[in-house]
Amino acid sequence: MNYFQNIKRIEFEGATSTNPFAFKFYNPNEKIGDKTMEDILRYAVSYWHTFTMDGSDPFGVGTMNRPWNKYNGMDLAKARVDASFEFYEKMDVPFFCFHDVDIAPEGSSLRETNQNLDSIVSMIKDYMKDSKAKLLWNTANNFTHPRFVHGAATSSNADVFAYSAAKVKKGLEVGKELGAQNYVFWGGREGYETLLNTNMKLELDNLSRFYHMAVDYAKEIGFNAQFLIEPKPKEPSTHQYDYDVATAHAFLQSYGLEDHFKFNIEANHATLAGHTFEHELHYARINNMLGSVDANQGNLLLGWDTDEFPTDLWTTTLAMYEILKNGGLGKGGLNFDAKVRRSSFEPEDLFLAHIAGMDAFAVGLRVAQNLIDDKVLENIIKDRYKTYAEGIGLDIVEGKTDFHKLEAYALGLSDIKQTSGRLEQIKATINQYLLQAFAN
Repeated sequence: MNYFQNIKRIEFEGATSTNPFAFKFYNPNEKIGDKTMEDILRYAVSYWHTFTMDGSDPFGVGTMNRPWNKYNGMDLAKARVDASFEFYEKMDVPFFCFHDVDIAPEGSSLRETNQNLDSIVSMIKDYMKDSKAKLLWNTANNFTHPRFVHGAATSSNADVFAYSAAKVKKGLEVGKELGAQNYVFWGGREGYETLLNTNMKLELDNLSRFYHMAVDYAKEIGFNAQFLIEPKPKEPSTHQYDYDVATAHAFLQSYGLEDHFKFNIEANHATLAGHTFEHELHYARINNMLGSVDANQGNLLLGWDTDEFPTDLWTTTLAMYEILKNGGLGKGGLNFDAKVRRSSFEPEDLFLAHIAGMDAFAVGLRVAQNLIDDKVLENIIKDRYKTYAEGIGLDIVEGKTDFHKLEAYALGLSDIKQTSGRLEQIKATINQYLLQAFAN
């Protein structure tokens, strides 16, 4: 069945195009540096927001008009697979991502759930034989069902820990079968509401045991995907163990897991943690932990995860700057973990939203590459820290001094000269590069 019969394949038409169903800035074959846009950006469609969400929110029922929603159960799951690969082809995206329950409904038992998964995975595998779209990553949903009310790997109930492990075991097998390049761990319920009834040490120890078992099983079955942790600061737990990249990094280091994981960083999660998107990317990059990206943006006026499609060009530019400085995303990619607004309920809106996001990151890529080529920020930073390139500063960096020598040096100072950070000029320069990108 043709679910999007009114939509043709989305093509690049350039900045002057007035066709809403065309890329204005994302040209997959255009080279930026020595790679094409497609190879650098590695776009992916999130199965859950695109094919399963219905537009419901805490104050209203679903609004989405989806032609496959006339089905239910396994028939609905199969129809979504049909629709998804039609969408991938028409959007010309190289990757997609899913949770286990996105693609197949849970059964009355774990055994039946796995049988449902096997059926849909087989169908996806057949589609992939003739499709450009590959699996960027998959994951297990260990947070929606009531059994996860107290967590999954950090649950106070050992039976839930075992059930969660069985789901991840199956997820690793599915990832291997479909050739997933990554596997994501998102601890949606891995946290606590209050310390009054929580053994934090046991929960963290159990979480590390869970991760070590996952690493061991992946090795056992020969699944060599990159493992990713996706930090999130709030929703639903009051205190989440993977609050931000720095917190999760410290956990990995504490439990000897840092060599087995990188991070899948989401823009909306960064801002909910009180950070900028580029902060989280930068911290991961300088610690060699940047693995993949969930591309979206949040509404800064709201205190929850709104998962909007990214359109802020400043943010996409600074994000792509970090990604380019990282040498790209390796096995990772830019997954649009974003949903159309509740009022954008027509099937065509799915295309328009992805076009907006893909164009926004394409602009960011071009501007970021220009900034790097001209060494704009590198020169600013080099000049700001120039006192560490010679004299006492160089001694500090090279470990050739101590408190005695530093005190003797400081006692000889008659004045300390400071220089302006010129932040306003720097921001104006980035604006200039953004405007130049459109002029060209």
